[in-house]
Amino acid sequence: MAGRILLVEDDPQIGDYIARGFAEEGFTVDRAANGRDGLFLATDSQFDVVVLDRMLPGMDGLSVLKALRAAEVETPVLVLSALGSTDDRVAGLTAGADDYLGKPFSFAELFARVQALMRRGSGRQKAQDTVLRCADLELDRLTRQVKRGARKITLQPREFRLLEYMLLHQGEVVTRTMLLEAVWDYHFDPGTNVIDVHISRLRRKIDDGEEQALFHTVRGAGYRMAAD
Repeated sequence: MAGRILLVEDDPQIGDYIARGFAEEGFTVDRAANGRDGLFLATDSQFDVVVLDRMLPGMDGLSVLKALRAAEVETPVLVLSALGSTDDRVAGLTAGADDYLGKPFSFAELFARVQALMRRGSGRQKAQDTVLRCADLELDRLTRQVKRGARKITLQPREFRLLEYMLLHQGEVVTRTMLLEAVWDYHFDPGTNVIDVHISRLRRKIDDGEEQALFHTVRGAGYRMAAD
């Protein structure tokens, strides 16, 4: 999942470290060293994610963030900051940040968080669709009807939400944590097999009796919905 990142960071050493890491993963990285230039670039061009330092010359990161949201720029923003208290994180998220990562940090964690924001951004774009499809499977979000070819499928409310999420992320590996947060609103793994039970039940309703399976288990990682 490569994309285009805007990095707004005034420390050249940290900026080089982050830019090099994303470039090695195939990303295009645009850079700004102060808040005003960052704001101009973020409002003038299309980016998948903005990585925004909080302490910037000219215009601090939270002011940049507030200006972006006031201008209705919806690009996901991850704030980087040495200010890592709960109050600082709350202030960043309240200002419109999608994520907040304290310094020092590992690039692996930053990269994982950026990928998660990109998945959410992709989901928001797809969320505008009222009918979701995968091969001959169709889910209508307005009428809440589901069918596979000419066969109508009756789903419980939780099953409908689960299938909707899988369709929004079809082709991607969806982890247990992602499903718990998106479908059950859990921000931790309760240690139950609730995901496996619901996936198994939903898979039977969707795939049983069909020549083409749409639900796939990715061993050790999660699940994937795809027509392959």
